[in-house]
Amino acid sequence: MDSSSTRRRNTRRKLFEAAVTLIAEQGFSSTTVDEIAERAGVAKGTVYYNFASKTVLFEELLRHGMELLADSLQQAADEMAERGGGRVDALDAMIRAGLDFIARYPALTRLYVAELWRTNRAWQPTLTQVRRRTVAVIESILREAVAAGELSPEVDIPLTASALFGMVLVAALDWQSFQPERSIDDVHAALSRLLQGRVGGVAR
Repeated sequence: MDSSSTRRRNTRRKLFEAAVTLIAEQGFSSTTVDEIAERAGVAKGTVYYNFASKTVLFEELLRHGMELLADSLQQAADEMAERGGGRVDALDAMIRAGLDFIARYPALTRLYVAELWRTNRAWQPTLTQVRRRTVAVIESILREAVAAGELSPEVDIPLTASALFGMVLVAALDWQSFQPERSIDDVHAALSRLLQGRVGGVAR
């Protein structure tokens, strides 16, 4: 990668980080391009050079963040498979990966949850698309688990995948907002027990 590409990538990263922090703090409508540029330490024109508008920046922010999450979940499942773990073990590894991601990007997660139900936003189709991709990663492991006999064939795969995804999101945000004294290991252990005892059908 040449130096100009590296600079642009770094600039876009700074803009993403500045935008997600500001929008999480004060909302999309109240956040200005000037503020994003100032927080990122770049000129206002740099924002428009990289993104056509604030709306485009936010849409790309959501897309980029959720694609990172989907990749993290898939990587966790793949690594568990390489170690010889079962599919329920892979789901547990994905829960941990999701918690790690949310702990690393709490502002992005809060934004995602806040925007998920606002159907009048210009970026709603993008949000729906990236959510579908993330949930599909969980669905694929559930299907493998059912096929391998690790889960009951009566499991509703789409609904269970959505429930697992939502469980991690809500539990992590509740942890950070109301129970910050807990460690990530504590939170993972609680969700892991729920997975193993209620979804897997067998307490381990």
